[in-house]
Amino acid sequence: MAAKKSGIGKYLVWGLLGLLLLGLGGFGATNFSGTVRSIGKVGEAEISTSDYFRALQAEMRNFQERTGQALSFQQAQSLGLTQQVLSQLVVTAALENEAAVLGISVGDERLAGDLRKIRAFQGVDGSFNRDAYKLTLDNAGLNERAFEEKLRDESASTLLQGAVLAGVRLPDTYVDTLIGYTGERRAFTWAEVSETELEVLPAPTEDELRAHYEENIGLFTRPETKRLTYVWLTPEMIVDSVEVDEDSLRAAYDERKEEFDLPERRLAERLVFNDQAAAEAALARIDAGEAAFEDLVRERGLDLSDTDLGDVTQGDLGKAAEAVFAADVGQVVGPAPTTLGPALFRVNAVLPAQLTSFEDAVPALRGELALDRARRVIDTQMQSFDDEMAAGVTLDELAASTDLELGTLGWTGENDADIAGYPAFRDAAEAVDISDYPAITQLGDGGVFALRLDEVLAPTPFPYEEVELRVQADWRRAQKVDALFARAEALAEELGEGVTFEGAGLVPQTEEGLTRTAFGADLPRPVLDAVFDMEPNEVRALRAGDLAVVVRMDDVLDVDKDSEQAKQLAQLFRDQAAQDVAQDLFRALSTDIQTRAGVDLDQPAINAVHANFQ
Repeated sequence: MAAKKSGIGKYLVWGLLGLLLLGLGGFGATNFSGTVRSIGKVGEAEISTSDYFRALQAEMRNFQERTGQALSFQQAQSLGLTQQVLSQLVVTAALENEAAVLGISVGDERLAGDLRKIRAFQGVDGSFNRDAYKLTLDNAGLNERAFEEKLRDESASTLLQGAVLAGVRLPDTYVDTLIGYTGERRAFTWAEVSETELEVLPAPTEDELRAHYEENIGLFTRPETKRLTYVWLTPEMIVDSVEVDEDSLRAAYDERKEEFDLPERRLAERLVFNDQAAAEAALARIDAGEAAFEDLVRERGLDLSDTDLGDVTQGDLGKAAEAVFAADVGQVVGPAPTTLGPALFRVNAVLPAQLTSFEDAVPALRGELALDRARRVIDTQMQSFDDEMAAGVTLDELAASTDLELGTLGWTGENDADIAGYPAFRDAAEAVDISDYPAITQLGDGGVFALRLDEVLAPTPFPYEEVELRVQADWRRAQKVDALFARAEALAEELGEGVTFEGAGLVPQTEEGLTRTAFGADLPRPVLDAVFDMEPNEVRALRAGDLAVVVRMDDVLDVDKDSEQAKQLAQLFRDQAAQDVAQDLFRALSTDIQTRAGVDLDQPAINAVHANFQ
């Protein structure tokens, strides 16, 4: 039943209360008005301009609330929101028309009950309030008669849809088959074949290496490469040429005086009490050795982190400053007055005052100010760089006459050194086309660059001589994998003849019962896939990447249909399948109604509504 309701709810676009809530979503907003009253109809059921306006307005507002971004009407159109809302209204009208054709309607009692359920129409006591009803509809640009007529139509179309979708239920055989597939388990034993099982591999001959190179040429092929020419300039490149005068340094030092002149501080914890007597009693327990500060904190139901004040100055502590700053590390002092009440303080560390003179701060200040000025220098030069390129100056010429540095790069998408480490450059390198004109672009750290695509080199094999060492390493890897698998096949044959894993020199791992979707921390995926294709007591050798594995399938464990997990899966499959079928039925119903009744949309009227958003 839950599945049926879920399917109905998902596709009942303008359900019993859906239209109301959507229509009232424009409460207090500007309403659509004009001489055109309808944007179209399905059969005899009209789609009013007001419904379309409010629905579109609500959809745009909902989108903005979900994304947190402002949405223009043009963006809404490009995202397909206008078409989505129009389609929903067409479906609603189709159901209303079919309900009218079949003579389906609801009485006044049902309508009154529906009205009483609308929260916007309820007073403070939760009951229907006539004044709230009228005020809400007035603000939404609706009148009572039109609204109640629309709600009655919606109730009728809901009854129609419910009648079509009621009783959607998949046969138990379908659900049992799915449960059997997903819940069936396998018990098996497996082991990796160790490299110690292998004999020393012979050294490869030149012919073997060249044959391996040819057979695996894709591993030794240079990917498609873009030959790029670029110029770039970062603040670090010109920072040494930027001068910073002493007045600027002193001004920066004075602005950041608090960073360079730190007073003496304490790392302290504070435990506040309700009254002086309770605080004094707690301190007495600490002094007598009956309790530690941590014990008092735990007794209050707190963690030490709740009492941590961090590093504090005398000015931070008010009247408690004298006692805290006179205490030794580890000492608990108090009770001292605070804005929260009398408190005990524990001092955990003494942080002495730190005074950094102007002379000592100059190196750091100079570097920061120089970088900042270098960024501003580059920022003021950006436009002139672009202007020169627009006038026909090439990247090479621009680098020769400015601080820009010239470079070239074979871009494969895997580069990450120097300028290729900047996301802005990587994006530009991926997108650049041979016909693109170089343009100055910011790097993100105050730097700039421009690039030009000179040519695109098709994938080309590296000459054997350049990758000989790589070929040797890959040949050894392949030989080792083949040897491991050959050894695994031999061991699998022995196990099939009754030899145990231990007897074969293997270290077995046993899985008591795993489903197809189970994942073990050390279990290669090919092993789990294989055991569901094996018979009991069957033994196989498997490749798992560069590993070789021997596996024996021990037993097939049926699904425990009475387990909580199986019951939850059965309900999930039943609900999902019923919902999918319900959705298909609804689509078929909607399409059939529209085909029989005919859909007539007035594009000029639709455009008139759209004009109110622009």
